[in-house]
Amino acid sequence: MIFKEKIQSGKFIITSESGPDKGIEVKKLLDEAELIRAKVDAINVTDLQSSVMRLGSLAVSYLLKQKGFESIYQLTCRDRNRLALQSDLLSAAALGLENILITTGDHPIKGDHPQAKPVFDLDSVQLLQVARKLETGQDMNGNKLAGIFPKFCLGAVVNPNSEPLEPQIMKMEKKIAAGAEFFQTQAIFDEKIFDNFISKIKHIKIPVIAGIVLLKSSAMANFMNKNVAGIFVPDNLIKEMQESKDKAATSIEIASSLIKKLKPYCQGVHIMPIGWNKLVPAVLEASGL
Repeated sequence: MIFKEKIQSGKFIITSESGPDKGIEVKKLLDEAELIRAKVDAINVTDLQSSVMRLGSLAVSYLLKQKGFESIYQLTCRDRNRLALQSDLLSAAALGLENILITTGDHPIKGDHPQAKPVFDLDSVQLLQVARKLETGQDMNGNKLAGIFPKFCLGAVVNPNSEPLEPQIMKMEKKIAAGAEFFQTQAIFDEKIFDNFISKIKHIKIPVIAGIVLLKSSAMANFMNKNVAGIFVPDNLIKEMQESKDKAATSIEIASSLIKKLKPYCQGVHIMPIGWNKLVPAVLEASGL
């Protein structure tokens, strides 16, 4: 089954993530993907994550597809106007890339080119609508497309940690109406927060895939708490990482424990290794996936 069929079938979905480097070397990324071949249903490719200039998501998504992997092409609204966004969606379809995760994107001031001008011509809801319109053979302004029309499996992002939670749920509903077929969440570190979130979206019937970040250190956890909006790492996990003599082993233990706790509430997990891609197989094994 392809990724879209797995989502529709109700299968428990496992995805991981690859972040392109700042440069054109892709051997390490492709070698790390081999470690999870047949262990995950798809691999996300981040789009200039953290607003840092890197090799493009479209190119890497295609390279992974050429190697036989299902990739999820992440497309942010931050850097492109509506012309470029529509063109990139068509380019993805022409390259056989069906799975698209549409996000708004972090502001450039947070990245390595803080002087860059943000675009944000469209938001994520509008871009979902545009992608669905392209499938009907029309661009955003109603102009006809030539030849074969694109087909997509569209995903979106939600943050269960937000307070208040209601605006996130309202935006989820708008994204579903616009064409989202699945959600991947921001990082979850507290199963009670996730349980509360799930209890409030029982009316939402499309898959929610819980985000799992591999902690590298207590410093990383503290940094995320202070600088990454909508992420909360509890004190007990920070203490575990601080006292750990084997950070990798502790990270695997924390991630696998979270997966076991979250699994009854969601239709999948999305593992964000943040450079520790080599640990993903061990996390899956430890969590029984």
